[in-house]
Amino acid sequence: MKMSDEMLTEISYVQISTYRTKVMKSLNDEVKIPSQIAKDSDILQNHISAVLRQLKEHELVECINPEVRKGRLYRLTKKGNEIVKNMDDSN
Repeated sequence: MKMSDEMLTEISYVQISTYRTKVMKSLNDEVKIPSQIAKDSDILQNHISAVLRQLKEHELVECINPEVRKGRLYRLTKKGNEIVKNMDDSN
């Protein structure tokens, strides 16, 4: 199946950063708090919030409880799920 140019651009955007790739794979089909993402992806927690912000700007992840200060839950968006599914195929 041929991927759209937009999909390939987003996959490249994620894959040029090891951190973005690890965070996306950590969230694959799961809902997690940043400290859990940090633990699972072996990235320091202070880097996680910056990576999540970048991925949110690209509409790849979303916070499902933005009203809370602590314990925010993140998951992949529909677009984010497509990216993760296709990342392995694009290599």
